[in-house]
Amino acid sequence: MGKYFGTDGFRGTANENLTADHAYKVGRFLGWYYGELKRQQGDDSAPRIVIGKDTRRSSYMFEYSLVGGLTASGADAYLLHVTTTPSVAYISRVDSFDCGIMISASHNPYFDNGIKLINGQGEKMEDAVIDLIEAYLDGRLSAFGQEWAELPFAKGEKIGRSVDYVSGRNRYIGYLISLGMYSFRGMKIGLDCANGSSWNIAKAVFDALGAETHVINAEPTGVNINNNAGSTHIEVLQKYVVENGLDAGFAYDGDADRCLCVDEKGNVITGDHILYIYGRYMKERGKLVNNTVVATVMSNFGLFRAFDEIGVDYAKTAVGDKYVYEYMKEHGCCLGGEQSGHIIFSKYASTGDGILTSLKMMQVILSRGKKLSELAAPFKVYPQVLENVRVKDKPTAQNDPEVQAMVTKVTEALGSTGRILVRESGTEPVIRVMVEAEDEAICRRYVDDVVNVLKKNGHAV
Repeated sequence: MGKYFGTDGFRGTANENLTADHAYKVGRFLGWYYGELKRQQGDDSAPRIVIGKDTRRSSYMFEYSLVGGLTASGADAYLLHVTTTPSVAYISRVDSFDCGIMISASHNPYFDNGIKLINGQGEKMEDAVIDLIEAYLDGRLSAFGQEWAELPFAKGEKIGRSVDYVSGRNRYIGYLISLGMYSFRGMKIGLDCANGSSWNIAKAVFDALGAETHVINAEPTGVNINNNAGSTHIEVLQKYVVENGLDAGFAYDGDADRCLCVDEKGNVITGDHILYIYGRYMKERGKLVNNTVVATVMSNFGLFRAFDEIGVDYAKTAVGDKYVYEYMKEHGCCLGGEQSGHIIFSKYASTGDGILTSLKMMQVILSRGKKLSELAAPFKVYPQVLENVRVKDKPTAQNDPEVQAMVTKVTEALGSTGRILVRESGTEPVIRVMVEAEDEAICRRYVDDVVNVLKKNGHAV
């Protein structure tokens, strides 16, 4: 991760550590960079860059700042307005844009925001380009064989323009509807839109497919995104599904790139459950490429045991849908995701897509003629204990020989009945100690064993 950009874009508190000036400079760079790439290839046409945003108050400010920077550098900015991250990825790819920008801080509270960059293939922006943006923000850009103290402004007819592109968002909605393999008629479905990006998209899709659609948290005010709503507050939808006798519920986050589900009994269906249900469904139909599902190291141990029982192979990546997708692309896998609900169906999308995920869950329900609770039943969630230990220095604490020895001891004691994971946080001065086993008391004991060594050896703050 860089100084400004992490694994999911440039994120911070609006007008504190992520300002309108930052957004303007990102726009300036992208407009200039893609224009220069074109010129190097003998193409003098203006770069085309598509922008979407979520419902945060500050998203408008960042949108206008980005547009100002893009057009000042000679790019044309196409505005999808309020839309989802996966829609920006989809339109970037199918409409041959040079790149896409999504303004969102995903599941964070309204006062945060972020700038997510997507390349012309609908994938997260390459690190090499991110590195150049970071260098420009710090005033030390070296690109195309020379140093740039400042970027040139476009002049005359080369100045860019903004284009209303709501038609792109509508085409994405049509694409989602086209993926519905079965009629939803007779199904009562709840949707929690988190007062975010999905508020004017998800219901249209489910209605078009024939569902009796019940929607909550679809009245954005600019300051209520994710506020006691959506996938980070799934208990709201759990209660709603039970009280209204619904067949299933789907909860999205602020930019709708993740989805968690609720079955008809009000139980939470996590991203791990989704990977199990859809992975099994694909295997049964002979569609699971390489017989492999891609998860992360934080997926529940029960997921891997469940896959072992049905003969499905799995890969474990670092935490982050970016790493899941990179593995899927390199190895040709078709299904992967995270416990948090970022699920990637590579045949249909290049990023996690919450609404697409809910459609795929509906497909399994209707194809198999089973309730969501029945489909999830074979997957036993193992108890988990996770403790975050604030430390003076993460690598020193992680690599302490006594800490490593205790981790090895716990690993041997658990054998095939559980697992331990000790890792550094990517964003905080924290070591995360996590144990999963068949009994919560066992988890607690082994976590304490490792934490006590960290404390005894003086690593804890």
